[in-house]
Amino acid sequence: MQTDRSKNIRPPSKLLLALEGGRALAEYHATLAALPILRAAPRGDGHSVLIFPGLTASDASTLTLREFLRAHGYKAHEWGLGLNLGPREGVLDACLDRVKKLRAESGRKVSLIGWSLGGIYAREMAKLAPDDVRGVITLGTPFTGSARATNAWRVYELASGERVDDMDNSRYASPPPVPTTSIFSRTDGVVAWQCSVERETVKAENIEVEASHLGLGANPAVIYAIADRLAQPEGAWKKFDRKSGLRGLFYADPLRHGHRRAWPRRGMLKAA
Repeated sequence: MQTDRSKNIRPPSKLLLALEGGRALAEYHATLAALPILRAAPRGDGHSVLIFPGLTASDASTLTLREFLRAHGYKAHEWGLGLNLGPREGVLDACLDRVKKLRAESGRKVSLIGWSLGGIYAREMAKLAPDDVRGVITLGTPFTGSARATNAWRVYELASGERVDDMDNSRYASPPPVPTTSIFSRTDGVVAWQCSVERETVKAENIEVEASHLGLGANPAVIYAIADRLAQPEGAWKKFDRKSGLRGLFYADPLRHGHRRAWPRRGMLKAA
């Protein structure tokens, strides 16, 4: 059940929302500039990775991430269901069939990545088929708290035909029984960051980055963290090491209040 505190989480400020487009474009260009560093990220072992797009987005939105993962040794797959208009009838069944087909074709467990609403699908697939899923990574996914703690709830109602007040979000809060990483940003302009914070366990972790919501799939810090998480040997998952080398400059400790970040813009973007 949701706590009273989680119900009172407010959506990001209008300023953050207004800056989403420009920040996402800047993050894409930052990734291009960081390619020499990103090419040195841990490489993959050839297993399949299925990527779910966010609300009203298609596979085109995950192209940058898929191309990077393919170049890094993975079989990166699109979800193949067109625009993500919410979990309409048949959508989750089709997602589950996709996971099982990839598992059957390769004979290996599949890693799942979900951006925003797509992360809900990834988490649910891992709950339904834990023996077929190697791990889950979500990007700015609101799996806890109220649906109204986002700036996209009206879009969701229009796209899905479902009223958010009729939704039972509490069932999405429990983590899957496989290694799970939630990547989130306190300067997300669409989803309140508190809705993307997982309760840390031996199989569940949070990675905080400085990013817009629309730029999460093309942000260099996010892409590097994804590469690091996917490259772990199956059955030997460990939590992300945010302190070694220069990582401390780019990855905050999400559980430590008042952590100092390398990016100075957070104060500028703080909700008014």
